[in-house]
Amino acid sequence: MLFISLIVILIAAELFVNAIEWLGKLLNLSEGAVGSVLAAVGTALPETLIPIIALVSGTHESAEEIGIGAILGAPLMLSTLTMFVTGVAVITFKHKRKHKDKVVVHYNTVSRDLKFFIFSFTVALLCGFIPSELQSVKICLGALLVLSYFIYIIKIVKENRESESDVPDLYFAFGHNKIMKKKQAILLVLFQAIVALTLIIIGAEVFVDSISYVSKLLNIPAFVLAIIITPIATELPEKFNSVIWISREKDTLALGNITGAMMFQASILPAVGILLTDWTLNSSGTIISSLIAIASATLLLTELNMKKHMTVKMLLLCGLFYFLFLTLVLIGVIR
Repeated sequence: MLFISLIVILIAAELFVNAIEWLGKLLNLSEGAVGSVLAAVGTALPETLIPIIALVSGTHESAEEIGIGAILGAPLMLSTLTMFVTGVAVITFKHKRKHKDKVVVHYNTVSRDLKFFIFSFTVALLCGFIPSELQSVKICLGALLVLSYFIYIIKIVKENRESESDVPDLYFAFGHNKIMKKKQAILLVLFQAIVALTLIIIGAEVFVDSISYVSKLLNIPAFVLAIIITPIATELPEKFNSVIWISREKDTLALGNITGAMMFQASILPAVGILLTDWTLNSSGTIISSLIAIASATLLLTELNMKKHMTVKMLLLCGLFYFLFLTLVLIGVIR
């Protein structure tokens, strides 16, 4: 059931991303709004709904551990392993790329995403050290995280860059995209999005139940299992999209899809966690995973500021941060 739920989630995520890309096209939204907001939020839906469902349902003793683990695991995975996979893609397609292993990105787009991410995730981490008696302060900071994301969206929507890629055919149109009227197309897009969202919710519920069962069966802390397995699976849409865009030398889309999702997960998800739990991060796993994610993002931003582009070596170096995390898990430092 664990693997079946993952397959359902990933298929549904692909349907949802496809739908919102079409919605952006039909509403004449800018490439920034479609790529860094709509696509990023769409591919972030699985890892968004899993912790929310885990925290709201509360049917297991480990529900809060699973929720917090999924919340903190997503930014860790994106800023480390997903960047590493992107770097491997650059090397793989180096022979067909004009810039070879040089990663040419839109400086303002990616640097803005990384700055917002570092700020938001640092605030979320610091919230975990505020005493439970000051929950009202935490809630105010959670509201600040939500506000920062809306400010981020406003900055993106104001951008008007040319689109870097065509929108794939709408799946539910079954090859009749060109003959659809606009009103008909919008209704079909919304229907596809609703179907996808329903499948994601069902898959997420089954996934939470399965994670709790497996953690007890293998005697592995639910937090550790959630922070490792959940993000690897749910970040597959971002990884897959980035590999394709790297192969087509559309580096801004490849990196922007990742950093846009990072920003969403560093602001909205922790805000949900603060609202639904006491958000006390007193375990080594929560603290170390957050610090590793921030360190990896800071390293990328530093190189970007210095060179105005990224190198494949830096993307591969991000992978070392993730392997460091796994090593700490295996030797028992993170429990």
